[in-house]
Amino acid sequence: MTAVADDPSRSDERDRPRTSPTVLVATLSTIGIVVSLMQTLVVPLIPSLPTLLDTTATNASWVITVTLLASAVCTPISGRLGDMFGKRRILLLDLLAMIIGSVLCAMSSSLLPSVAGRALQGVAIGAIPLGISILRDELPPERVGSAMAVMSSTLGVGGAIGLPVAALIAEHADWHVLFWAAAAMGGAGALLIFRFVPESPVRAPAPFDFGGAAGLATALLALLVAITQGAQWGWTSASILTLFAVSILVFLGWGRYELGRRHPLVDLRVSARPRVLFTNIASIAVGFALYGMSLSFPQLLMAPAETGYGLGSTMVAAGLALAPSGCVMMLLSPVSAKISARFGPKLTLGVGSAVIGLGYLCAAAMMDTVWQIMIASVLVAGGVGLAYAAMPALIMGAVPITETAAANGLNALMRSVGTSTSAAVMSAVLANMTINLGTQQLPSRDAFHTAFLISTTAACVAIALTALIPMRTAADDAR
Repeated sequence: MTAVADDPSRSDERDRPRTSPTVLVATLSTIGIVVSLMQTLVVPLIPSLPTLLDTTATNASWVITVTLLASAVCTPISGRLGDMFGKRRILLLDLLAMIIGSVLCAMSSSLLPSVAGRALQGVAIGAIPLGISILRDELPPERVGSAMAVMSSTLGVGGAIGLPVAALIAEHADWHVLFWAAAAMGGAGALLIFRFVPESPVRAPAPFDFGGAAGLATALLALLVAITQGAQWGWTSASILTLFAVSILVFLGWGRYELGRRHPLVDLRVSARPRVLFTNIASIAVGFALYGMSLSFPQLLMAPAETGYGLGSTMVAAGLALAPSGCVMMLLSPVSAKISARFGPKLTLGVGSAVIGLGYLCAAAMMDTVWQIMIASVLVAGGVGLAYAAMPALIMGAVPITETAAANGLNALMRSVGTSTSAAVMSAVLANMTINLGTQQLPSRDAFHTAFLISTTAACVAIALTALIPMRTAADDAR
């Protein structure tokens, strides 16, 4: 398939906005942070969700889970649609879904509308791989590496800074204000796209693979529901085992179907190239390690001092203590690009994974004061920033230009699988290794040590997978 530049009748090249590289990077990075905020938007509400939505704790957990599911399912589809019909156009549709979902949640106080709204918010995560692809299409070659690094890091940055912001709003205003604020940010983001983001002339015209999209969605939903609900339903329950079996069978059938398609949703032959394959598998490990911090550090900070290890912080204080980690991710992105330019993105990914492991080892050894947890979180975040920023460079160097959005979408999907798996594993560890404090049941010190060591192991797996990545060019792989 060859790249095509649409003629004026299709993309109206004469009306494309003229935007400086700096403004384009700033605009798309802002969009990335806005959509990734949706990951932690409702974290401050978790203890109160059953009461707020008049439902059980199990049902209320879907307000969190459905966002992960929607983002995982829709991100690769969004990327493929961007390659086919225009990345700017699909980027706007992603933000529109976020706005509609936010308004739906803001106007509701019951479970089903809130779950539906949160699902629509999850769709917006597809904006990040689309933004990376737009940068590759629009920027001069010397700016692409650093720009993609910054854009890729926004997936972690938004989640990190979203926690204190959401906690402040939830503590001082009605909880619906969180969603009105999200809708306003989505509207502002859409205006920025209209003003500053041009439509890329690079297209891959083809019929949309509806069968491939349905198969991928079915397989992913079965897999991720099993992963995220396994601890609650029982890992050996008939429901969970059935979901895993359905996922495996559908994935096998979907793979055979995609290999037979002339214009597949996911080009498995390209995805099977060692450079792409091992980068994507490493992405699962890095995503796993990232979410370990997001789930365990806040609980450690907020645990009562009477536990003997807890630091007794409020949600706002815990969020503020972890906020520097988001800034570190963003600041290290250009550094990652420079390391990648000089030594190669493979080294950057390996170094980032090693720093993540070092951060968790520090957390296991030093968890007695807030500043110690801050140091550990900054190290983990720094490693994630380096690793996330290196991934697009590895992917982009191994896929055709007409498949950049789809390839980045698949990479973002792999990160989502990692975070979803981490959520299930860490929740199980923290829920089963507990101590009693009055009527409360809280994670024990050993539970946090176990969580940190599991995350360290994930970082070591990422290092091993990185070592297997061959540094070959797209032209080499195509031969």
